[in-house]
Amino acid sequence: MQPISRRSAVLLGGLGLTGAVAGGTGLWWSLNSRPEPVTGETLRQPPALSSSGGVLETSLEAAPGQFPLAGRQAGALGYNGGIPGPTLRLRAGEVLRLKLVNKLADPSNLHLHGLHVSPQGNGDNAFVTVDPGSSFDYEYRLPAGHSPGLYWYHPHHHGRVADQIFAGLFGAIIVEDPVSVPASAERVLLVSDTSLNGAGNVAEASEQERMAGREGALLLVNGQANPRLTARPGHRERWRIVNCCVARYLRLRLDGQKLQLLAMDSGRFRSPADVQEVLLAPGNRAELLVTAALGQSELRAIPYDRGAISGMMGRRGMGPGRPADREGYPGPAGTTLVTLDVDGDPVPPAAVIPAGTAPPELRSATVAARRQLVLDTPMGAGMGGGMMGFTINGRGFDERRIDTTVAAGTVEEWVLVNRSPMDHPFHLHVWPMQLIAENGRALETAALRDVVNVPANGQCTVRIAFQDFTGRSVYHCHILDHEDLGMMGVIEVR
Repeated sequence: MQPISRRSAVLLGGLGLTGAVAGGTGLWWSLNSRPEPVTGETLRQPPALSSSGGVLETSLEAAPGQFPLAGRQAGALGYNGGIPGPTLRLRAGEVLRLKLVNKLADPSNLHLHGLHVSPQGNGDNAFVTVDPGSSFDYEYRLPAGHSPGLYWYHPHHHGRVADQIFAGLFGAIIVEDPVSVPASAERVLLVSDTSLNGAGNVAEASEQERMAGREGALLLVNGQANPRLTARPGHRERWRIVNCCVARYLRLRLDGQKLQLLAMDSGRFRSPADVQEVLLAPGNRAELLVTAALGQSELRAIPYDRGAISGMMGRRGMGPGRPADREGYPGPAGTTLVTLDVDGDPVPPAAVIPAGTAPPELRSATVAARRQLVLDTPMGAGMGGGMMGFTINGRGFDERRIDTTVAAGTVEEWVLVNRSPMDHPFHLHVWPMQLIAENGRALETAALRDVVNVPANGQCTVRIAFQDFTGRSVYHCHILDHEDLGMMGVIEVR
């Protein structure tokens, strides 16, 4: 047996899982074979916790353990004993109080991805450290006009983000609609990927995988491999989908069904748009309306070429868009995420969908400052001499340094330039971005995002209203290995 690495020991050591590696008791992944994932189970929903009296108060315990992944027990990390963690449901104007209890062997913290809440103190503060064996009381106050929709939570302690999310630490947040959207069912679908080693524990990523952005061999929905769900013809379902993957892009198709896009990230559309496919970069979310038609259909993740690091083609993890090289993508048809069976008597047509609130329009706003942020991957010491440098404006992350200072209450225009041969999804905490242009092409409609994909050797233009809050926060590449390797900057609004 190969010895367990220090990183793996730290990742799994909190509940004696390193001992399980040696003994193998109760573990399903043998050293010589890996049984096929169990498919076809009924889709499970994460447990939901809802606000009451304007407050949602609960605890999240991050801990290692044995969790069902792809129908088998595996050594991983979870919140409150599950992967994913519980879904948190509340309304605009309410208060969310979360006690994070860290039972990991590593420091951790919590980020509420996409929520427009204060970054100061015990709010959405990326600079908090919750040490092993300790806890921290977070409190978030949502503005009265906060956008309804789908958000998510995950760790954000620099240097350990990718490892902890890859191991299972993530969950959904739903800010309820002020006027409900008529649907026969609501499905929360958290898509993640991971890999297990020979002993059945979450595998350590190699240096090359971290540089490319790791993509796991198991592609899961709510911790399951290709689960099933059923509907009757005419049912209109609301599917809330989060891309929780560390680096994998999800180009989603559901052939044979009527598919409408209701929202992307925190941007609800005035009316749903008919679509054939949707691309979700890591961290993106989509809300889809699925009107069921008779027969069987598969929600599939089609291969997407996000580029590659020069000189490293053909190695595992270096050519993500090439299906023959990717264990998680068996071929050009992609990977089936969920199977939908539609049978029975048709149901009456669903009620008309109420119009959503128009997103803010910043293209006519007065711009206080224009900036350029350059994302790059210089080689540093070169192959064999250490990690590549992942930088923004030529500098790696340093939490003691303020990279961008913004005047509160102003609107800024940022040009995000990607000088690397790989796509980089750019994420700004706290303040949503309006996507104005892609590679010089102006967008015709307002698109509100908190993750904007900047294509390889391309650029995007966004405008940001720095309203409601002041304080320090961060922006970074949401290929989380790249964030951990330095592609992150500090912003202060004052």
